[in-house]
Amino acid sequence: MKMSKLGKLLSVMMVVSLLILAGCGNSNNASSDPIAKIKEHGKLVVGVKFDTKLFGLKDPSSGNVEGFDVDISKAIAKHILGDENAIELKEVTSKTRIPMLNNGEIDMIVATMTITEDRKKEVDFSDVYFQAGQSLLVKKGSPITGIQDATKDTTILGSKGSTSIKNIKEKVEGIKVLEFDNYQDAFSALKAGKGDALTTDDAILYGMAAQDPGYEVVGEPFTDEPYGIAIQKGNVDVVKAVNDTLTELKANGEYDKIYEKWIGKAPTK
Repeated sequence: MKMSKLGKLLSVMMVVSLLILAGCGNSNNASSDPIAKIKEHGKLVVGVKFDTKLFGLKDPSSGNVEGFDVDISKAIAKHILGDENAIELKEVTSKTRIPMLNNGEIDMIVATMTITEDRKKEVDFSDVYFQAGQSLLVKKGSPITGIQDATKDTTILGSKGSTSIKNIKEKVEGIKVLEFDNYQDAFSALKAGKGDALTTDDAILYGMAAQDPGYEVVGEPFTDEPYGIAIQKGNVDVVKAVNDTLTELKANGEYDKIYEKWIGKAPTK
């Protein structure tokens, strides 16, 4: 009698265990198909900048976020979901974007992100979708006319987590650097006289100069900054969907239209 009850108990426990394992298996299958997950949610969640004119800037009055990166994100949403408006934009900074991606808060990063070997260890990248180069932004009339004028006595402003800070330190030994949470804070600091120049990619700096004609981008770009769209490592289907979108945009001329709309000139072929 006791053995019979024990046998029944063991049988029940085995069934429960199998059900739990099956449930885990289904969960793993779902997580291993990120495209299916995006379609199930019915929207693409993209990390973009909210403070970077021309690429991703939030209008305080309307609440809309607009820019080159936003239009590229909408095109990806249309490719995956058939609707460019099936999208949710979440604010990221250079410091927060990779943690937010790897925490699953966003499906991808489209936020003026330079492809580097170090970052490839943390995320997968799409093909290059924008070619930029690092430069300097100064107040008009500044004695700094390019990287050659920067010395260890120069104070440079930049954004936390960006490659620009690392690059400028390598270019000018002993240079003083002040880092801020985002580019608008860095630009405000430049206008307040807290530094001699602000450094980041020229495409971003041109946006700042457009905000305030009292400032200008000087000198030739001194680095090569290819922007890529970042996706969680191993999500090859999402990378393919993004690359297919970029290929289509360039083939049908839409990429050139988006580029000219925001940058004001045709892209270099």
